[in-house]
Amino acid sequence: MDIPNLIKNDSCLKPYTSVICERIEKIFLKEKDLCGEGSLEDVANGHLYYGLHKYPDGWCFREKAPFASDVYFIGDFSDWKASEKYRMKKISRWDWELKIPADVLSHGDLYKLIVKWPGGEGERIPAYCRRVVQDDVTKIFSAQVWEPPEKYEWKHKAPKTPDYPLIYEAHTGMSSEEEKVATFDEFRRTVLPRIADAGYNMLQLMAIQEHPYYGSFGYQVSSFFAPSSRFGTPDELKQLIDEAHGLGIGVIMDIVHSHSVNNEYEGLSCFDGTADLYFYQGERGYHSLWNSRCFDYGKNTVLAFLLSNCKYWLEEFKFDGFRFDGVTSMIYWDHGLGRNFTDYSCYFDGNQDEMAIVYLALANRLLHKLNPGIITIAEDVSGMPGLAAPQDCGGTGFDYRMAMGVADFWIKTVVEKPDEAWNMGDMYYELCRKRMDEKTISYAESHDQAMVGDKTIIFRLIDSEMYYSMNVFCENMAIDRGIALHKMIRLASISTAGNGYLNFMGNEFGHPEWIDFPRQGNNWSYRYARRQWSLRDDANLRYRFLAEFDRAMISLVRQENVFDCEPFALSINNDAQVLIFKRGDIVFFFNFNPVESFTDYAVEIDRGNYRIVLNSDAPVFNGFDRIDENYPYSTLTYYKQHLLKVYLPSRVAFVMKKI
Repeated sequence: MDIPNLIKNDSCLKPYTSVICERIEKIFLKEKDLCGEGSLEDVANGHLYYGLHKYPDGWCFREKAPFASDVYFIGDFSDWKASEKYRMKKISRWDWELKIPADVLSHGDLYKLIVKWPGGEGERIPAYCRRVVQDDVTKIFSAQVWEPPEKYEWKHKAPKTPDYPLIYEAHTGMSSEEEKVATFDEFRRTVLPRIADAGYNMLQLMAIQEHPYYGSFGYQVSSFFAPSSRFGTPDELKQLIDEAHGLGIGVIMDIVHSHSVNNEYEGLSCFDGTADLYFYQGERGYHSLWNSRCFDYGKNTVLAFLLSNCKYWLEEFKFDGFRFDGVTSMIYWDHGLGRNFTDYSCYFDGNQDEMAIVYLALANRLLHKLNPGIITIAEDVSGMPGLAAPQDCGGTGFDYRMAMGVADFWIKTVVEKPDEAWNMGDMYYELCRKRMDEKTISYAESHDQAMVGDKTIIFRLIDSEMYYSMNVFCENMAIDRGIALHKMIRLASISTAGNGYLNFMGNEFGHPEWIDFPRQGNNWSYRYARRQWSLRDDANLRYRFLAEFDRAMISLVRQENVFDCEPFALSINNDAQVLIFKRGDIVFFFNFNPVESFTDYAVEIDRGNYRIVLNSDAPVFNGFDRIDENYPYSTLTYYKQHLLKVYLPSRVAFVMKKI
């Protein structure tokens, strides 16, 4: 095999050439093994075969349960008991089938399975069912027939894939101001317009796949093909995506293929009486920290199931991209827990689940075949080389990876260092650090930093003062500091980002407090599982200034194509705590100094005239108006050096454009 470009472009990978080449070979061989004379697209059609399907002459239901001795289809039609009339027929080593007369089932009917095996039996939710509902009284989940008389008619074409994704990460259920579970319809009507107004070009939806426990944030999936019914119907999800497309916003699904809920009744665990139908045997089949089951990516049946899941969400709901959750947990046998990935040997030391890497490569290959414009994003904290490199270069094929170290850097800086100790060299290095052969999505904070037990950046900066002093009539130094740094941190994160940016719902205006879903420990309260949009809309509160700055920042990045050029440092002054860098004709100025302003601060720059296009100190952003934005800035020449002299007030960031 020829040496992949992945290795040619990074000499540090040369000692691991054999492992990398073996991975590439495994991907090729597994695809060949899976497809035979067919294609990946054919392999990913399981959802068209398994589950419940309506035909002109009736219904057909199929299920995979090789160890089962009997499988019964049950519902109101069988008085919820195993009936010989609805006993399924085993048609192969793996599969069971039942033909059902047309008049037995109707749209909205409930059903499930009784699966029997040597030594036991249990009720099960079908693995490929597309709709699962929970009884309001008994709290029991059942599959539901979903065959509406009229299919949803799509009205809008998907927008062109943006060159640089600006992603608004959102959770439907907690998007209402009311203390309840919000719906797809409410999100579409009330939140989607806010996202469009804020200027984001992509929406990332969390918690789409059905999950029994609401407080899992959607990461304990039970029914992989069913949109969570607590948020509404499949058609209402389609309408949300459709209207987002109409607003020019692409929609990314936060897809969970890293593990599955441990529940047997609602999930896939011990589906046919065996622990390893979908999952690894023994300890490897259990994630001790998450209390969940781990897929066996070495099984063709599991690969076909997951690939079918990718194709289903793409084609049925027209998602424009996928963020694969928990990739680190997938690709390491120890799930990356408690490990510091300090050198390249950590990626090639035998701790890797090579078949998980093969699956991710095949999933990327399939998705890009089905839709060449789709984007895929890997959530990986380990930084494994090649994960977001093209497959023809020897990579796994993700389009982007999350730059997870950026958020960690900000939390560490805010928590552990006093303002006067913030180091500009460390900051610039951490914000810009990425592999040159991979594209990244940066963020100051995501939903992870907003969960109970943690704090958002604004809450760490201001803390309890947010409860008393966020009104415009109150003068408070803690509030002034927090608002100033909140703006600067976000501008520093997006202006150094490699190829895209992400923000979690509400963080753009400094949503107070944490996220805590209803649970026994909080008496099942929804108080913290919501978004208080009224804070952002209230003219008497300062939250609106942060929202306006975020909107102006996003607009600038889009209009000026900031990501077209790599950042180039012009001044990294640790003593003064000043950081200045450019991207093309756009220049970013940061003075993180908490007390000192600088008059006639000189920086060597391209010769020409400049004007301010964004200023965090502007009154419209709750600044102190210390900068004359109309002042004509021009370079001065000193011994062939072109210098620009500017006034840098303390705790201020502004952006200039060369005219």
